Amino acid sequence: MGFPEEITLTGDRHPEILTDEALTFIAALDREFGARRVQLLERRRRRRTTRVDELDFLDSTRHVRDDPSWQVAPPAPGLLDRRVEITGPPERKMTINALNSGARVWMADFEDATSPTWENVILGQVNLRDALDGTLDFTAADGRIYEVKSEIPTIMVRPRGWHLPECHLRIGGRAVSASLFDFGLYLFHCGQRQLARGSGPYFYLPKLESHLEARLWNDVFVFAQDHLGIPRGTIRATVLIETVNAAFEMDEILYELREHSAGLNAGRWDYLFSMIKNRPDVVLPERSQVTMTTPFMRAYTELLVKTCHRRGAHAIGGMAAVVPSRDPVAAKRALNQVRQDKRREVGDGFDGSWVAHPALVATCREVFDQWLAAEPHQIVRKRDDVRVTAAQLLQVRSGGVTVSEVALRTNVSVALRYIAAWLGGRGAVALNGLMEDAATAEICRAQLWQWITNGTPTDDGIPVTAALVTRMLREELDVLAETGALDEDETRRFHQARTLLTVLTTERTCPEFLTLPAYLRHLSAAPVAAHAPVAA
Repeated sequence: MGFPEEITLTGDRHPEILTDEALTFIAALDREFGARRVQLLERRRRRRTTRVDELDFLDSTRHVRDDPSWQVAPPAPGLLDRRVEITGPPERKMTINALNSGARVWMADFEDATSPTWENVILGQVNLRDALDGTLDFTAADGRIYEVKSEIPTIMVRPRGWHLPECHLRIGGRAVSASLFDFGLYLFHCGQRQLARGSGPYFYLPKLESHLEARLWNDVFVFAQDHLGIPRGTIRATVLIETVNAAFEMDEILYELREHSAGLNAGRWDYLFSMIKNRPDVVLPERSQVTMTTPFMRAYTELLVKTCHRRGAHAIGGMAAVVPSRDPVAAKRALNQVRQDKRREVGDGFDGSWVAHPALVATCREVFDQWLAAEPHQIVRKRDDVRVTAAQLLQVRSGGVTVSEVALRTNVSVALRYIAAWLGGRGAVALNGLMEDAATAEICRAQLWQWITNGTPTDDGIPVTAALVTRMLREELDVLAETGALDEDETRRFHQARTLLTVLTTERTCPEFLTLPAYLRHLSAAPVAAHAPVAA
């Protein structure tokens, strides 16, 4: 197929993945859907800046919500039983550990858990292909060899969100959508491989804010399947409901994707981050106090389960991000917390749940096994007892919020350390006993912005100010410098992280994402001279 515009690479070619045919396919996706993506991103911006009323369910789509007759497609092969799903970046060693973990599903995460350096993005695709070909192995520096067992879980891929570009591939001078790039490369190379294994090309879709964005994904699926000769309905996708906007359009999102739908997932940190962006004057307390049993979070998760089961779809619960301690007492305490959280989820009707570490798989599986027994899911539980109003989805305790110094310093420290690691190419980072990703950094920096903007008082009655946060950032860097733990490159990245964090927490309005400016400023530059344009 001819394409009139140049396709230009400004990163290493990696010819085994970036074949002319694969690039031509991505160019076709960009030509067909790139403009719609830009329009929908502008629609996001307008909705947030011009809205005068509180969020509510849409009158224009009431007929979709009120129609009891429609259902999503039945579960695809490998997606019937999803009681334990493990997530993580498609880095080679972590991929092997996830595939050997005993989870039913592995989500290869190109989004929150991957720092989108060109090398990470491309080698992640190589690792997925090698996993399906049975050639994935890894030799550590100490000589230890990692290999994949013969039986692997169902693989799902989370491409980057609609808001992110991939600047190392330009079509007609424009950076291609990172979503289309990640999706297109995986489908092109692994779609048929998955079908040959009796599975299929399955995805998680992040950061959606409306059913129109789900419609765009559905149109991408239809076009891509037709283009590659894959039967329609082969692709399946689970949508992460991790924005408050999307919580008001769950029925509509399932409806738009219904022949390709694999249910919905309940996020946490991104959801809270979205609440701050959309309701900046409603101050949230420190994040440790906003649990899944907080009224507005419970309303959202119960509505998600009810919506999914009414439509025949899986409802997947949130993340257990604990990194087990070597201290047996601390490890036991952490696993008990995970167990309690998973019991709440399965009791509410969730069909499966996420873990971030292989050591948590057995605990999560134990809880779901006790409840589900031999059943693959509990979609039969329709949760007709649940009645959730718009007001309940927005019910945040306002007024009287104070912030402890410990919480303030924790947000400063976690955001600074995570961003510095992300700039160095690591997207999944163990901090304070938790496996953190970009969503954690987003809620930390968004809370700092909200507390500064609203002058939220500390427990001592001192308002949180930009000067106070700046001082804490400086103190955090001083502590790191005194330990002598940072080399020259790490020191540079920490100072870059401090600059980014200072800007993000002092803007007049809450910046939409930290990963976008961080990527454009630090990760999008071409590592080598541009290659000649690729013929399309």
